[in-house]
Amino acid sequence: MGYEVKGVVARSKGAPVTIETILVPDPGPGEAVVDIQACGVCHTDLHYREGGINDDYPFLLGHEAAGTVAAVGEGVTNVAVGDYVVLNWRAVCGQCRACLKGEPKYCFATHNAAQKMTLADGTELSPALGIGAFAEKTLVHSGQCTKVDPAAKPEAAGLLGCGVMAGVGAAINTGAVQRGESVAVFGCGGVGDAAIAGAKLAGATTIIAVDISDTKLEWATTFGATHTVNSKETDAVEAIKALTGGFGVDVARSTRSATPPSSSRPSTPATWPDGS
Repeated sequence: MGYEVKGVVARSKGAPVTIETILVPDPGPGEAVVDIQACGVCHTDLHYREGGINDDYPFLLGHEAAGTVAAVGEGVTNVAVGDYVVLNWRAVCGQCRACLKGEPKYCFATHNAAQKMTLADGTELSPALGIGAFAEKTLVHSGQCTKVDPAAKPEAAGLLGCGVMAGVGAAINTGAVQRGESVAVFGCGGVGDAAIAGAKLAGATTIIAVDISDTKLEWATTFGATHTVNSKETDAVEAIKALTGGFGVDVARSTRSATPPSSSRPSTPATWPDGS
């Protein structure tokens, strides 16, 4: 029977988004339907609208979300109806070499729901990052659902699925920040602040936040930044050298570029783009 809900759709490159009727099918084997409680507005959604990801229009936007499982398909055991979950971009296979090594972040066979959500006229939708959470309900693979504490506010929990994951992962996984190291983060929005938090979790002792907004720099200190640099007013490179005895930092990261990192431990100073 499925579900008829409202969702935010980008029909063509650069066109204003519209609120459309979305048809969400009943979940098939391995799939789940989730009632969306909150979804963050991520810059990646703008990339989709502007054609910066691909041209598989129309897109059902939204991906940084939390909600409650409304229905599950055959064979689903990891979540049940009523579970409070955060949505992630893809389900890992659990069987490839990376998964078997305990490194699912490198899974060779990630996947999404097999069925398609559609517009009322039957036009198939491309859900942003395989999620499409700017809607009242969305269809995902059950492996894209991660159960979290139901006491967590959905507007905060949803951030774990994108911005927090990207920033903390960049510090701990890509950057491999070690205890006692120094770190610089360029750009202190949501992903940048998460990178700062990740560096703090990893044990970095000098964490330098760089931005052109004093407000964002103030926020960065609440996530663990030990020093701040307003690069609109101060030469960031010279400031970082001064804060590190002239050596520069062990790890540096930028939240602005969409180019993937070429090295896990570049010489300093350097930047670590994350694709956000």
